[in-house]
Amino acid sequence: MSLQMISTVSNSSLLQPGFSLLNFDGHVFFFGQKGWPKRSCPTGVFLLDIKQNELKMKPAFFSKDSCYLPPLRYPALCTLRSDARADEYQYIIHGGKTPNNDLSDKIYLMSLRSKTSKKMTFQCIEKDLGGEVPEARYGHTINVVHSRGRSVSVLFGGRSYTPLAQRTTEKWNSVVDCLPSVFLIDFEFGCCTSYILPELQDGLSFHVSIARGDTIYILGGHSLQNNTRSPNLYQLKVDLPLGSPAVTCTVLPGGISVSSAIVTQVSDTEFVLVGGYHSDSQKRLVCNTIVLEDSKLEIVESVSPEWTPDIKHCRTWFGCDMGKGSVLMGIPGGNKQLIPDANYFYILRCKGAEEEKEEELITQTCSQTSSEDPGDSTPFEDSEEFCFSAEANSFDADDADTYNEDDEEDESETGYWITCCASCSIDINTWVPFYSTELNKPAMILCSSGAGHWVHAQCMDLSETMLLRLSEANVKYFCNKHVDLNRGLQTPQKVTCLKKQPMKPLRKKKAMKLPTSAKKSFLRRLFE
Repeated sequence: MSLQMISTVSNSSLLQPGFSLLNFDGHVFFFGQKGWPKRSCPTGVFLLDIKQNELKMKPAFFSKDSCYLPPLRYPALCTLRSDARADEYQYIIHGGKTPNNDLSDKIYLMSLRSKTSKKMTFQCIEKDLGGEVPEARYGHTINVVHSRGRSVSVLFGGRSYTPLAQRTTEKWNSVVDCLPSVFLIDFEFGCCTSYILPELQDGLSFHVSIARGDTIYILGGHSLQNNTRSPNLYQLKVDLPLGSPAVTCTVLPGGISVSSAIVTQVSDTEFVLVGGYHSDSQKRLVCNTIVLEDSKLEIVESVSPEWTPDIKHCRTWFGCDMGKGSVLMGIPGGNKQLIPDANYFYILRCKGAEEEKEEELITQTCSQTSSEDPGDSTPFEDSEEFCFSAEANSFDADDADTYNEDDEEDESETGYWITCCASCSIDINTWVPFYSTELNKPAMILCSSGAGHWVHAQCMDLSETMLLRLSEANVKYFCNKHVDLNRGLQTPQKVTCLKKQPMKPLRKKKAMKLPTSAKKSFLRRLFE
């Protein structure tokens, strides 16, 4: 195993514990940033571009018919194929935490719509389900199993908030284990069914799940109720006959007591288990090899990498599976970083040097781990582990826009990519700068009608000279729709003037004449 540190370019604070990675056509996309998306990337999905030990993030795009996909941390996700050997696939995304710490109970299907040399466009739809729908949760897993020519998704574990009837003021946002029910989700018919198995007594979260054929293996995990990490290894087998499905569970020996671990696949039958926690205050620095063949799973200890002092002494860590034996790992930067919430990142390669040379592409897939924010109640358990096997290499679109956090602005009330009027032609996927002052977003101006609303300057047919004049002058602007209404309001009504009587001129008063004797007497007194 080899460990290599990589540098990030001014945006590593977005990569916090709880994020996910998606693989489409060999490219890796980041999903689940901390905080709501900003104007520089309103979709909240980024291409992860790693070249020459540098990590860059570039905004991704969605089609117009896509639903809104919020940035969800600690969701359950996996790939969904029409057939086990099909090349085309889409991602299932369920649950997770929003930036407001609300839990989501929605399920999304995300697929690749179009691809060019410079841009990849995705489609995201929200799937409506009926039956016994799983509640909102996070820290759970979802996998797809195939049996008798059919396929279903299997959801298990996770945590949710305490029910409203049991909440108190002091523990309003406390979390509990979800019931240890197994949910089968059939996307073809849009229905869910839950199963209660006697072998599953305690709720689990942040466990490892590996699917092969009609079988799912569940390893480790943390139980809040008992504050333990399960040493059991569970085998879930799903049979899909023409009638009702059958689900059985078997407890196998040889499990590992661990939570928040990462699994990466190094061959068709071999996986490597990395990271995680033995307890609330002890990281797990040992690595294991998992061999899965002939419906049997064997776990053996493997050689661990030479961990750096920073990794050994840090309190928490997290990471994602990069596919084909590579893992992206992160540790908190603490006070050593100039950027708040920034982290250090490493790439752990679990294959030998000769095997790595045979690989033509650097693969990347997803697996979430490690802790939540320091302010959360259970910092060591809140992570997820998933295993994907899609390939990804560096995206060669060097001239694509690179995300920069310094360009961010508050977008709590307005956005640039809105339909400002009936004839609005601004589309995030096709827009190009129109004015010389535009760079990576269209120019907008506020219409003062009513409470006010934003419109695109280009849609209002404003010249660049007029746009600059309006931006510099402190005057109100009214869009094409409200300008006539405003003129009607501003036109003053004709008022009849009242006639005023002319004022009479003042008459001059005649000066009073004094007698001559009086004048002489007055002058004499004046000079005496």
